[in-house]
Amino acid sequence: MPVKPLPRDANLEHLKYQAKDLIKAHAARDPQAAQRIREFHPRFSKATDAEIFSSRLRLSDAQLTIARERGFASWTRLKKHLEKPVRAGDTTLPAHERIEDPGFRRAVDLLDAGDLEGLSAHLKAHPEVVRQRVLLEGGNYFRNPALLEFIAENPIRHGKLPPNIIEIAKAILDAGARNDPAAVNETLGLVCSGRVVRECGAQIPLIGLLCEYGADPDSGMGPALPHGEFEAARELIRKGARAGLAVAAALGRVEDVPAWLATAGSEERHLALALAAQFGHAEIARLLLDAGEDPNRYNPVGAHAHSTPLHQAALAGHREVVRLLVERGARLDLKDTIWRATPEGWAAHGGKTEIVEYLHGRTREIPAG
Repeated sequence: MPVKPLPRDANLEHLKYQAKDLIKAHAARDPQAAQRIREFHPRFSKATDAEIFSSRLRLSDAQLTIARERGFASWTRLKKHLEKPVRAGDTTLPAHERIEDPGFRRAVDLLDAGDLEGLSAHLKAHPEVVRQRVLLEGGNYFRNPALLEFIAENPIRHGKLPPNIIEIAKAILDAGARNDPAAVNETLGLVCSGRVVRECGAQIPLIGLLCEYGADPDSGMGPALPHGEFEAARELIRKGARAGLAVAAALGRVEDVPAWLATAGSEERHLALALAAQFGHAEIARLLLDAGEDPNRYNPVGAHAHSTPLHQAALAGHREVVRLLVERGARLDLKDTIWRATPEGWAAHGGKTEIVEYLHGRTREIPAG
């Protein structure tokens, strides 16, 4: 769920104007506005564009959307942060430096140092720490983590993990974290989508440990696939995760698509097109488009929802997928919801000159007005 971090000079009046602008965009039936509302307003999370546009958007609804888009749970929380900033909301600092509770911070410091003996003693003296969560607002995710979640180094804080991270994780689990299924599943998702934990050689062992302690393998698949963590996805399947249409689309298993497509629901088909486009599987994208998927829907939450399939394919340089999407009616003027750029702009940012030229040429073919 990408968010827009607050700038240092943010003020409430400017954010109020943003909420009013969102109401105007909603009234104008702007698809970008619909995606923002769908992604950040809980009441509209499953709504179609048409359902969103047919609903009244009150100022309080727009303000809630803006607050959550900035990484805060409510407009009240955002207002409180602006009026009296606290260290926990300073997104310029790494997560461990934003922790205000001294007992929790000490546990994270011992974890990061790989001090197994010290951490075990600390948790024995302060058993409440493993049940505790800290509030870290203003970011994309990791806004209410438990201690166990810090083992994944995701978000990146140090760029490395202690060599004994498996033993550290086991100590935290044995100290009581195993009794918090939500934290165990959330940690699995962070491990499965993390670059540092993979580079340190700890991703697969941690997946095994967390699943041994009751993590649901399916809870890691959603984070793994959009981040291209395919070895993690394969390990999750070995641990019992469901291998459905989205998995086939991400991994390029075109031979598996027809069977899964016949039984997949609309949400999984939507995700499958997003993943096929992102990873350049043109034949799978073609099968999904033939089955009726809309190339102009923004991607689902959790799969780069600020962009469309064409944005992702253009950025990655997947020429065949780009051409396929355009030929099937993908709009060239749709802008992402964060940087407000078209797919051509994304291709330019990624240095994909051939795709820039192709999209620019197709844009010129579209009659004005």
